[in-house]
Amino acid sequence: MTSLDKPTTTNDQQQQDSDAKAVTEAALFEAFGGVRGMVETVLPGLLFVTIFTINKDLHISAIAALAVSVLLVAVRLIRRDTVKHAFSGVFGVAFGVVFAMMTGNAKDFYLPGMLYTLGLAVAYIATTIAGVPLIGLILGPVFKENLSWRTRNPGRKKAYAKASWAWGLILLAKCAILFPLYWWADTAQLGWVLVTLKIPPFLLAVYLTWVFLAKAPAPIDVFAEMEAEERAEKEREAASAAQRDA
Repeated sequence: MTSLDKPTTTNDQQQQDSDAKAVTEAALFEAFGGVRGMVETVLPGLLFVTIFTINKDLHISAIAALAVSVLLVAVRLIRRDTVKHAFSGVFGVAFGVVFAMMTGNAKDFYLPGMLYTLGLAVAYIATTIAGVPLIGLILGPVFKENLSWRTRNPGRKKAYAKASWAWGLILLAKCAILFPLYWWADTAQLGWVLVTLKIPPFLLAVYLTWVFLAKAPAPIDVFAEMEAEERAEKEREAASAAQRDA
């Protein structure tokens, strides 16, 4: 190897690392909804707690939160955008509205979401212990690797395990703050703390996922493999047909 080969090799490696990070960033952006998804997650709860802080009216606050959730879905449908994040927001708000209306306690608007967060934290940890980290199940299709990381890409499986541990522990820490407040704080205090904790823990978990995956081996594109196998099979069939005709 000459002295001129080393910088080229280094530059190629840097370019590959940069490409891997860019692909990981784009995949995470798609999987978790990006900035717009975060806005759609925060806005209904923010509207609820703002209105309730002003007038203490559960019905008006709940209806306003549900209405803005439906509006966000309608905007996505009109623009023919992906609606999964907006729809999940509508269902979450609807459960909160129904629960609060049934109990007459405004704090119960937040309880379904808090229970979901707790359940999700347990799921991240339990699936990681079981050897099938949840973040891998979520991101595998996005990276076009499906479950190939489980048996064919141990370095990537390890990265998914680390990321799932990060998500589980961060969400547990969030629950450790919110559930005591559910019992001790009033509705407005709980609501403002919950709104404040919507984005920072999420961004931290996404950032750690990006760090772990950017350093992991590249995903195995199983879709490309299947397409290549299909092309090879067609070529073999064509060659066999040509031999028979000859």
